[in-house]
Amino acid sequence: MAMHHHYAETKVSNNTLLVIECDGPVDAARVGRALGRLMESCPWPASRLRRGFPWGGLHWVVGARAGLEPPPVRQVTVTSAAALHDELEAELNRAIDPWREAPFRCLILDGGGRAFLVLTWFHALMDPRGGQNLLRRLVDLDREGEGGSPSDVTPALAAAGDQRSLRERARLGRRSLDHLRALTEVPPVSPGTSLTAFGKARFWQGAFVAGDTLPGDTRATRDICWRLAVAGRAMSVFWEKRGLPDVPFLVPISVDLRPKGEAGATIGNWLAFHFARFAPSETADVAGLARSLRLQMADAVRDGRIDGSAAGMEFLRYRPLWMMARALPRGPSGETFSFNCADTGDFLPEITSVFGRRVVNAYHAPAVLPRPGIGVFFNRCAARNDLVISWVEGTMSEDDVAHVAEIVREGMGWVEAP
Repeated sequence: MAMHHHYAETKVSNNTLLVIECDGPVDAARVGRALGRLMESCPWPASRLRRGFPWGGLHWVVGARAGLEPPPVRQVTVTSAAALHDELEAELNRAIDPWREAPFRCLILDGGGRAFLVLTWFHALMDPRGGQNLLRRLVDLDREGEGGSPSDVTPALAAAGDQRSLRERARLGRRSLDHLRALTEVPPVSPGTSLTAFGKARFWQGAFVAGDTLPGDTRATRDICWRLAVAGRAMSVFWEKRGLPDVPFLVPISVDLRPKGEAGATIGNWLAFHFARFAPSETADVAGLARSLRLQMADAVRDGRIDGSAAGMEFLRYRPLWMMARALPRGPSGETFSFNCADTGDFLPEITSVFGRRVVNAYHAPAVLPRPGIGVFFNRCAARNDLVISWVEGTMSEDDVAHVAEIVREGMGWVEAP
């Protein structure tokens, strides 16, 4: 939120989309009924962002339940793939003001015998796994309403707070901030570094399957460090084309704080970050870079930097936005990172159908900040590997995006999904 605060006058979107492709039309009335049932136990989708005092923590507040309305379900018919993508990008750019409107909404796009259920939220409300948890809850409520039985797993609405002492968390947070400031002594460069005017949020998505020949160990290619190395290789080619200086990349890598194997919390941002740093010249050897990045991450875990990142973000919540922004390390152009990269993992395998329709594919598409201006995101849905490139108009051209996507596809050993 602090980083987005820099761009308040340009109306930069803070939205995240979860797009679920179904094998047929989705009944909007069923979705609406499930949302109505959800509001009985989970009113957060109709909440507002508040701060009790200028120095108080940011938190979500709900009014009297009698007056709460479930988010509306908007339905649009599209007649072509281009029209479908235009609607998705329009939804990504329809910025949510969480102080004045609900931070969550729902859209159904119908066309060509398929339908796309789109969940949109102001990203501080939920992280990607939280969005999938919310979908799972809606699917369970729909099954109950249709006379079926819910799943065995019910995700928690919110997690318990950090049980460590204030002194311990403060020490971790300070060490994390000192480490990050040391990493940014040489300010990072991004595609948005020299831009003074920014366009709308854009994204490209492709679905792939594993090819006959894979680069190296197939298990290694599923690791975030390999994927970051491949994305870094694509960025280095783009850097060279743009004539950007050979300044080391600084990339935030999200780490899910939920216990492994558990559904974890739905509402809130349950992510910490590891800050990977490597030079564009190191990307020529993808396998070697991936090994180096794994060692970096192991050192970060051993030295407590992941815990420190989570503690540091918790302390930032209690500062006004302008003070949050001042506390973050940044370059002279407002650069915090070089580019974004994340792997949201496997789409929940137990969600094979939603509202009576089979799930064909599902992926996340987040809006990115004008600086860095580009993000490369991975996820899997059954046998499909989804690649999403999100960018801000003006930082890259569509040809640049296509070239980056092709380098990543080749580095992953993928072929286009049938």
